[in-house]
Amino acid sequence: MHTSHELFESILSELDRSVRQIADADIDRLVDQIAGARHVAVFGCGREGLQLKGFAMRLFHLGCSVSVVGDMTTPAIGAGDLLLVTAGPGELPTALCMTTVARNAGAAVLAITAQPCASVPAAASEVIVVPAQTMASDQGEDVSMLPMGSVFEGSLFLLFEVAILRLQARLGVSDAQMRSNHTNLE
Repeated sequence: MHTSHELFESILSELDRSVRQIADADIDRLVDQIAGARHVAVFGCGREGLQLKGFAMRLFHLGCSVSVVGDMTTPAIGAGDLLLVTAGPGELPTALCMTTVARNAGAAVLAITAQPCASVPAAASEVIVVPAQTMASDQGEDVSMLPMGSVFEGSLFLLFEVAILRLQARLGVSDAQMRSNHTNLE
């Protein structure tokens, strides 16, 4: 049995290997797409969706117009808007449906995936690859000690934190401004 610290070290090592392979130019494209969008809608399934909800919250703190697909207050998407969709395994029917609806409405779609040749990224206008294990690659030899898509989901958290820091600098938003946008209904 491993100690907790040994498990932390192994997990951090796996996350480190994944995020170090994300191209800097891809993070720049993510920041550019968000900064240039009239409105950003985010969509992800399962635990990926939870990471996106946290990212949407930080985008809101930055003063961006943002919504989570499925919330009753999500506006119609169209030209000038961005749908940010995660599809780690690349083949998620609901993500493909949302991508198709957004593209047909004239919105840009940025897909974040570990499987760039799958249907969701193929339907997107932009793709960022996060090389990490997902449920599409969690069996056989040389798999993560973490279950299913945990490495991808953890890598999303780190990617989104870096993107927020870059957006904050690009948009010139201070920590105090971000804090002022935080809810007081807690």
